[in-house]
Amino acid sequence: MFSNLQISRTLAKNTARMQSSNKTVSQEAMQAEWLEVQAAQQNPAYFRPLYDRYFEQIFRFVFKRTADENIANDVCSQVFLKAMQKLGTYEYKGVPFSAWLYRIASNEVAQHFRNTQKNRVVTVEDHTFSDLIDEVNEEGDFEKTRQSMLLALQQLKESDMVMIEMRFFEERPFKEIADILNITESNAKVKTYRILEKMKKLMKKNG
Repeated sequence: MFSNLQISRTLAKNTARMQSSNKTVSQEAMQAEWLEVQAAQQNPAYFRPLYDRYFEQIFRFVFKRTADENIANDVCSQVFLKAMQKLGTYEYKGVPFSAWLYRIASNEVAQHFRNTQKNRVVTVEDHTFSDLIDEVNEEGDFEKTRQSMLLALQQLKESDMVMIEMRFFEERPFKEIADILNITESNAKVKTYRILEKMKKLMKKNG
C-alpha cells in the first residue's frame, strides 16, 4: 500500500514545460547520442553536453515527486553523479539515453523517501485527474468520485502508482514509459490496464 502518498495540485504551473520532453526520438538521433556517450565513457569531460541536455528534464522529474527545490537539487546532483559513476556499464539498447537517466532518478527519489520516511508527492493537474476518472468510467458526483479515487491511489503499490503517475499525470506515451521502466511497450499497456481494473475494484470497495 502506498500509504505515504501526498497528492499535490500546487505545482502545475511549474511543471507545464515538462511535457515538451515527451517526444519521439529518431533512430538517427539516438545513434548520434550513443557516440556522445561512448566519448564520455572514454573521457568524463565529454559528459558535459549530456548533462546540459538533460539536467532540466531530470530536475523537473524529481521536483514533481518532492515538491521541494532544495531536495530536488540534491537528488538531481546525486542522479548525475551516479550516472557518471556507472557510465562505463551503460549499453545502447535502441532507446534514448534519457530513459537510463530517468531510471536512475526514479531509484534515487525512492531511496530519498525511504531514508527520510517523508511523504512521497504525486503532482496532479485538474485535467489529468479528470482524464483518469474518465478512464475508469466513473460517473456521478465528481467530488465523491474524486475522493474515492484519491483513496484508491493511496492503496496502490508504489510500482503501480508510478505507472499511473507517468501515464496519466505526466501524460507520457507508453513507449517512453516502457523505455524508462525497461519493459516492453505492450507490457506497459497491459500493466496499466490491470492497474486501472484494480482501481475500479478499490473504488467500489471504498464506496
